[in-house]
Amino acid sequence: MKIPLTFRFGLLTVLACTGLLLAFAQAPKRPTLFLIGDSTVRNTNAPQMGWGTRLPAFFDSTKIRIDNRAMAGRSTRTFVSEQRWRVVDSLLRPGDFLLLQFGHNEGSVPDTTKAGRRGVLRGTGEETKELTWPNGRRETVHTYGWYLRQFIRGAKARGATPVVASMIPRNQWQDGKVKRATEDFGRWAQEVARQENVAFIDLNQLTANKYDQLGPDAVAQLFAGDHTHTNEAGALINAASVVEGIRANGKIALNKYLVKK
Repeated sequence: MKIPLTFRFGLLTVLACTGLLLAFAQAPKRPTLFLIGDSTVRNTNAPQMGWGTRLPAFFDSTKIRIDNRAMAGRSTRTFVSEQRWRVVDSLLRPGDFLLLQFGHNEGSVPDTTKAGRRGVLRGTGEETKELTWPNGRRETVHTYGWYLRQFIRGAKARGATPVVASMIPRNQWQDGKVKRATEDFGRWAQEVARQENVAFIDLNQLTANKYDQLGPDAVAQLFAGDHTHTNEAGALINAASVVEGIRANGKIALNKYLVKK
């Protein structure tokens, strides 16, 4: 029996569409690199710019996507209390990555005032401080390291790979060199990364070394309005430092998603 031409054409079309659907379903999904942190990672207050805005230029967008969830003015404490971490945690999937950098907004004494609402306890221990807000809400404030551990352990529980970075240096100088964070937040970030057996990028040191070579006058041109927030050129330098930190550690799986030098 001769099969009508229209039927044969329709059958071929169905088979072709089925093949495309199967190929699409079987195609590996791109992992996502989530960024969390403060305005030095994501900043929409032009001409200021966080390094997370320039980071995608170093990655192959056909193999990985970057989702910058950092928010200006946030500390580890407020990133949790404002439920921002809960949102990111819900989005993480097996094979994803989490790159976190905090430290610029943690320094005040933790309390319920405008100045202290972002502050955390110093160090990496299990110490706590109980606060009661004017509306009666109670809050337990933890150490900087405790909050970092929540991000790290949460990412691991989701099957994602966390990477810790120390905070970028400010445009502050002492004895001819940029001030490092080696005695506080930078050191504590490294300690937690080591304790939790995750990769650490010493972004503070990598960029500070570059600033030392450039000198105060040139470095001043990389900041916009204050000593903390970089402009686009400064953001590019810090993004490059992040990538240098990734390349220096061959065990960081993000290496396979970087574009060639």
